[in-house]
Amino acid sequence: MHPSGSCKCLHCAQFFLPDARNRGRQRHCAQPVCRKASKADSQRGWLKKPANADYFRGPDQVARVQAWRKAHPGYWKKSPRRRSVTLQDTSTTQPTAHQVEAEPDVSGALQDTLDAQPLVILGLIAHLTGFTLQDDIAAMTRTLHSRGRAVMGSDLPPFDRPDYAKNAKTDHRFRTGAALAGPI
Repeated sequence: MHPSGSCKCLHCAQFFLPDARNRGRQRHCAQPVCRKASKADSQRGWLKKPANADYFRGPDQVARVQAWRKAHPGYWKKSPRRRSVTLQDTSTTQPTAHQVEAEPDVSGALQDTLDAQPLVILGLIAHLTGFTLQDDIAAMTRTLHSRGRAVMGSDLPPFDRPDYAKNAKTDHRFRTGAALAGPI
């Protein structure tokens, strides 16, 4: 080894800096031709040892290889690599169903509607609408439920209350979109 830490390659005779983890044993540089020469030297050295001379010959070695192949079936067969599929490649467009104007669902008692909703949803409705009274939140819950059914394409039940149509047009609880938007 040279005082600067470099070594002379046994194949190409050029100086190189050996890998720090293998400094004491590395005798060839990283050039592809020199790496092949290093592998050939290593194989020759391994085969020169008396214990390794007949490693690949004889009935015992044949039995060893056969046992290994039996324990590892299909090891040498190359299976086709699975191509990773991203969501964007497999996503297909879906036709939209005919959407009807959403009407609030007025069926059911107030307590039934409120008990059926998780507290998180109720809190979200109260936060987004600014309503804190049960009656206001119940009306908005019915409106949102009805709109959800309309989006999903479910048939809406007939509304049997005659005052519903009048209240839906005039009551501030049923207004949405631009009607609820405040100034910027």
